[in-house]
Amino acid sequence: MNTLSLLIGALCIFALGYRYYAAFLAARVLVLNDSRPTPAHTCSDGQNYMASPKIVLFGHHFAAIAGAGPLIGPTLAAQFGFAPGFIWIVLGAVMAGCVHDFTILVASVRHKGRSLPAIALTEIGPFAGTVSMIAVLFILLVTLAGLGIVVVNALSYSPWGVFTIGMTAPIAMLMGLWMFKSTPGKIRITGPSIVGVVLLFSAVFTGHIVANSHFAPWLSFSGHQITGLLMAYGLIASSLPVWLLLEPRDYLATYVKLGTIAFLCIGIFTVHPQLEFPMVSNYIHGGGPIIHGQLFPFLFITIACGAISGFHSLIASGTTPKMLDKETDARFIGYGAMAAEALVAVMALIAACSLHPGDYYAINVPPAVFANLGMHTVDLARLSSEVGENLAGRTGGGVSLAIGMAHIFRGLPHMDKLVGYWYHYAVMFEALFILTTLDGGTRAARYIMQELLGKAYQPFSNPKWIPGILISTSLIVGSWGYLIFTGSISTIWPLFGAGNQLLATIALAIGTVYLVNDGKLKYAWVTAIPMVFVGITTLAAAVESIGSIFWPLAHHPGTELQGYLDAILMALFILGVILVVAAAFRRCWLTVHGAPLPQESFGASDLDKSPVKIGCC
Repeated sequence: MNTLSLLIGALCIFALGYRYYAAFLAARVLVLNDSRPTPAHTCSDGQNYMASPKIVLFGHHFAAIAGAGPLIGPTLAAQFGFAPGFIWIVLGAVMAGCVHDFTILVASVRHKGRSLPAIALTEIGPFAGTVSMIAVLFILLVTLAGLGIVVVNALSYSPWGVFTIGMTAPIAMLMGLWMFKSTPGKIRITGPSIVGVVLLFSAVFTGHIVANSHFAPWLSFSGHQITGLLMAYGLIASSLPVWLLLEPRDYLATYVKLGTIAFLCIGIFTVHPQLEFPMVSNYIHGGGPIIHGQLFPFLFITIACGAISGFHSLIASGTTPKMLDKETDARFIGYGAMAAEALVAVMALIAACSLHPGDYYAINVPPAVFANLGMHTVDLARLSSEVGENLAGRTGGGVSLAIGMAHIFRGLPHMDKLVGYWYHYAVMFEALFILTTLDGGTRAARYIMQELLGKAYQPFSNPKWIPGILISTSLIVGSWGYLIFTGSISTIWPLFGAGNQLLATIALAIGTVYLVNDGKLKYAWVTAIPMVFVGITTLAAAVESIGSIFWPLAHHPGTELQGYLDAILMALFILGVILVVAAAFRRCWLTVHGAPLPQESFGASDLDKSPVKIGCC
């Protein structure tokens, strides 16, 4: 099958979903109204709360949510064939993922930019708020570890990638000072954007030179060293004001992310390579060499962020609502950014499925396992020679994705001699893609940790208290750093995938209660239906993961602690989700039957009765 038809189909569905379904959500369900001031104005403090232009905030939000999931998940799910993954990414994003992000963003904006657990506390009750806070924090730590380990694998012994990624921090700080502080009372965009992009691509090309110079050994780090550097970066980036590093860096990274995806789209339109994978593979019944479980339910936790991601709810109730200039911007940022991430997932799936199956499996499974599959490589030896690395047994999905992208780019005019360059650029692109999610997620986790510690010691609740910022950030960074140090992609990814989808279930439950309390019972199906589907599939996968992955690990010599820890974490995730969903159902039942709303619930507003005009954008 030709890849062009898949790409065109996905683009059309995403465009229709944004134009019509997102407009319906904005006008009828969420009733966006620019006369209602956002917390970026009512709570402005110049550090966490700060109104930002729509395009800049889109850049930050997209960079923060688009991490390892839409790149690695679809690549690994190619084992089941291209059709199951493609269908779930496209339909799941339009009907569930985009709705999830959009709804939580608006709910947080109307709760003064407060976090997801704080919304649960307000709309459902103290019990649900406390359980949500604990469950969300544990799931977020595992999610950050899942994102971080992919960065570690991508940057280990890669001086080119380390140099380029490292240079993005000072470039972003220069942009932040220029954008937000050079002209009092005015935010400058054009100049900093142009200079930032030029400097970034200069760093990309310079990184290739550095990697072939005598400076290379100074920038070649082991996996544990990269983990230590990531922890130091996470501590610094999530403690500084958002305008200085986080927002401009994410905005800058968005140029690379969207630019690369656009170039990949052009490559598919120009080259339109054939899909080498079957529509549905023989591994849908289980026993696959990469994902051992069956298509249902493991496809959904493997695709993860490509269709719906609970992690997004933490960004949508973390940094983004504190910088939203006006309510109508939420449609472009909340729904639009998730649609863009789903397009990234489609690109990753196409890139993986354009490889010959023998080459794909030779890269993604250990050589000893591949020898028993009865397959043969086709282009692997030539590709290894062209990129200057042995590609066999480079598990985790990242390398096969980079090779798939380079394989498409080589079909463009005059690009066939640059396969090695495109491969290393793709590796750098993956690391940059993921790292921007890591710093935003760490900051979101810090907000939740401060709220939790504030229950025991009031000063932690003050977002400006420096000791509280440093202590809570250190606890977060130390926790996900420990999981990376002791885990691997094969153990962290199932935990990450299931935890991430269970977090989406919690967020959709909270979003449903918000709609019911807001007097939108007849529209509550927009979040309730995705909540039920995602909850059932993920709970099934989580239970099976404990029995088939983590429990055997706990009884294997040398991995007992890791196995028991992962099994306990997954069990806690399951318990937390069940308790929150049950509390949400009870609150909806009470509201429908006339019980008073919680004291601080947002409730129905007179502004919701005002006519709302929503255009195409």
